[in-house]
Amino acid sequence: MRTPVELPVNPVSAHIGPADLVVTGARVRLGAGRFAEAVAVRDGRIAAVGDTADVLELAGPRTERVHADGGLVLPGFQDAHIHAPFAGRNLLRIWLNDLEGRQAYLDAIASYAAAHPEEPWIVGGGWAMEYFPGGAPRKEDLDAIVPDRPVFLFNRDVHGAWVNSRALELAGIDRHTPDPADGRIERDPATGEPTGTLHEGAAYSFNDHHVPLPGRSEWEAAILAAQTHLHALGVTGWQDAWVTPGTQAAYQALAEDGRLTARVVGALWWDRHRGLEQVADLLTRREQGLAVTSPRAGLGAGFLPTTVKIMTDGILENHTGALLEPYCDGCGGHSTNSGLTYVEPELLRAAVTDLDRHGFQVHQHAIGDRAVRIALDAVAAARRVNGPGGDHRHHIAHVQLIHPVDLPRFAELGVVANLQAYWAKSEPQMDELTVPFLGEERARLQYPFAGLLRAGARLAMGSDWAVTTANPLEQLEVAVTRTDPADRAIAPFLPRERLPLDAAVDAFTAGSAHVNHDGQAGAVEVGRRADLVLLDRDLFAPGFASGGVVPVADARVLLTVASGEVVHRA
Repeated sequence: MRTPVELPVNPVSAHIGPADLVVTGARVRLGAGRFAEAVAVRDGRIAAVGDTADVLELAGPRTERVHADGGLVLPGFQDAHIHAPFAGRNLLRIWLNDLEGRQAYLDAIASYAAAHPEEPWIVGGGWAMEYFPGGAPRKEDLDAIVPDRPVFLFNRDVHGAWVNSRALELAGIDRHTPDPADGRIERDPATGEPTGTLHEGAAYSFNDHHVPLPGRSEWEAAILAAQTHLHALGVTGWQDAWVTPGTQAAYQALAEDGRLTARVVGALWWDRHRGLEQVADLLTRREQGLAVTSPRAGLGAGFLPTTVKIMTDGILENHTGALLEPYCDGCGGHSTNSGLTYVEPELLRAAVTDLDRHGFQVHQHAIGDRAVRIALDAVAAARRVNGPGGDHRHHIAHVQLIHPVDLPRFAELGVVANLQAYWAKSEPQMDELTVPFLGEERARLQYPFAGLLRAGARLAMGSDWAVTTANPLEQLEVAVTRTDPADRAIAPFLPRERLPLDAAVDAFTAGSAHVNHDGQAGAVEVGRRADLVLLDRDLFAPGFASGGVVPVADARVLLTVASGEVVHRA
């Protein structure tokens, strides 16, 4: 059995050689209400934390000194749920995430296609459902700008894709093509012809069977582009929530030659079209990954494929999130649709039990209240069979809708709630595509962050980038205000579920480090790996928050340190 192992924290003597880096002027957060004046780094670890004068005694002629009056030092952020290779690939191809509206998308797609006439497929993503009627863009728009090559563009949440007529033709999809069991082909209600949007399994199957796979060098470039972006935001480690054989090979190569400066836990993708026989393949992949040695292995860093990711349901916006009661019809009544479960509960319980027995951590996607319940049931089944002794730190991501009776089960079962805080705000996708179809009563139960905290749940945070922003500061502001940092005048979304700032920061640092079995990071403490972020302002300073506004997102990252190395400097 190979269980995730935390390396012990190595004490560092303050009397062996000068520091490589000293940061002064900024307060150093040690925990809730506890601060120091300065921090020193040597040989990849935190060498000293304390008063300025004492820490400066470690400075030598070659020590880099950074002085940041009014700043704040935190442990490096760890993102507990992210899709770095896919986001990086889109950054290098078609990146629609920062654009708004149908025409802006079409202009960017047309520009890319014109600039790359040699590419046989036009791929990328990041479009938002809110800019299209019913959340479903049409093929005719793409046909008008790219008529001769297939186009495949995942949407921002990667639960659907926009395709043109050429792509549908190459895949043989027409009005006679049945919907897959785990997805839907959007169709014209009069003719039955596909309109250009593929939902869930229809999109994934198309991508797997028809869109050319990137080679290892392209995946390496994508991961490095993502790493640069994340380091600039203060992120020093993450859990990749969708690791394929191709992205695993790229991660391993980057770890082995030292170009992977972040610490990455890989969640190997569970194929929902297969059964328990795939566990043997996952075990082989884990062993192959753990056999790769990173130059930073002595600091607990590198690439660690010790987790398995299971999708239990879809999303609420396209009515594939699994609910205990059917969706409303948007007109005051109820439909007959309660969403989809991608792994039947009996198989899910068996899968989690088997993975738990083999020492894997299980990372489950669960959006709807039925999905959350069956995910918790699966962990409970594993504990009944295998016992509660394993330190696997299973976690459930998204947890958009939780039935109140299930809130205390997270703490009871030792399941970490993996929060995507940026989603807990009012915005068009929530107001137009979610709330009307949940109904008023259920809509009030969404994203119960404070409820989970009160119930004793351990919290972690992740961005789900490129679904939404990777910036931890923007996500933290939403967690503590339940408002959009871009429009702070808007009414808070379910404000009783706001988190205290200390709890939110802990979730994005110590909480995510806990999920990632990273006892070397997550706190500013002598002997730990030097993963640090320096902000230009002190989020905990008296007067920082005023009038109900907690402007966390206004802060900027001045310096990011990973394994003692400065990996970003503003």
